[in-house]
Amino acid sequence: MIPFSFDLLHQDNRTQARRGRIHTSRGKIETPIFMPVGTQATVKGLLPEALKEIGAQIILANTYHLFLRPGHQTVQDLGGLHRFMNWDRPILTDSGGFQVFSLGQLRKISEEGVLFQSHLDGSTHLLTPELATGVQEALGADIIMAFDECIAYPSPRDYVQRSTDLSARWARRCKEARREGDGAALFGIVQGGMFADLRRKSCEDLVEIGFDGYALGGLSVGEEACVMYDVMEATLPHLPHDRPRYVMGVGTPENLIEGIRRGVDMFDCVMPTRNARNGVLFTSFGRISIKQARYARDEQPVDPDCGCYVCRNFSRAYLRHLYQSGEILASVLNTHHNIHYYLDLMASARCAIEANGFEEFTRDFYHRRATH
Repeated sequence: MIPFSFDLLHQDNRTQARRGRIHTSRGKIETPIFMPVGTQATVKGLLPEALKEIGAQIILANTYHLFLRPGHQTVQDLGGLHRFMNWDRPILTDSGGFQVFSLGQLRKISEEGVLFQSHLDGSTHLLTPELATGVQEALGADIIMAFDECIAYPSPRDYVQRSTDLSARWARRCKEARREGDGAALFGIVQGGMFADLRRKSCEDLVEIGFDGYALGGLSVGEEACVMYDVMEATLPHLPHDRPRYVMGVGTPENLIEGIRRGVDMFDCVMPTRNARNGVLFTSFGRISIKQARYARDEQPVDPDCGCYVCRNFSRAYLRHLYQSGEILASVLNTHHNIHYYLDLMASARCAIEANGFEEFTRDFYHRRATH
């Protein structure tokens, strides 16, 4: 079994943008990378073969949802998550902290863990750091996330400090609960709200515990983009240079470019898939809403500069027709295009970093949006 490792291959000479490579037992991951979200063991609207065709190197699944249905023990008994969903490339599992956070009044946080009511049937469960780790191990994930509390924005400083300290204690328990020998990596999650000093303290605590990679949690929870970027700048320099850096739940193409510029290696977000199902498509010149009447007779592809299957074969008029007709194929084709766009953007960013041209790449990225 190939052990998890990370190689930093190159850093752009005018920004903090990094070009790296993650090694796992199920394949390499070229970074920076975007991970399509497959919350319930499926990326909505796409066959695994389609995901491979458009260049997905790793996908994300969710502990909370799979814990509740069909159950981690069931998945394990059926050969693990990879066999269950017929995906032989790496999988990262979110620990469930964000989903529990989103339950609001249906959960109660204590030192032990989080007592919550299932959104499916109202049943009560206690999710602890140890259980969250064990569930992810049973699923067979290649990258396991430590269990944490995702902090709402805005929150008072005293609450953020208590919560961040609790997440650090939970992170240590996750590390202690890890089973040896399965080859999976364990990532710690930096919290601290929007307070630079608390983010720095969280980094110090997690680095002292020691993880295979480090994520920034608690972003894209309602704060303005400039605040998010400030947090990245205040946090990333305090993380080890030789470990992957992952910003969770982010975001727009602009968020990804700004994150890469500041030294982020990994991203995930439901935005490309969720927007696709709502008729919003991402392009090199910005986003378009395919439901608009002006596309009813438009023979152009979604993006003339895109080489994906959708843009090679279908017009905007046809995609609008599918969406207006409520056809399932609308979601399939829209999702295919959006995920292709995100992954192609990452591939182009990697090439720009290798050529020490990320500044020019960024300027062109924004120029094309401004002049359309």
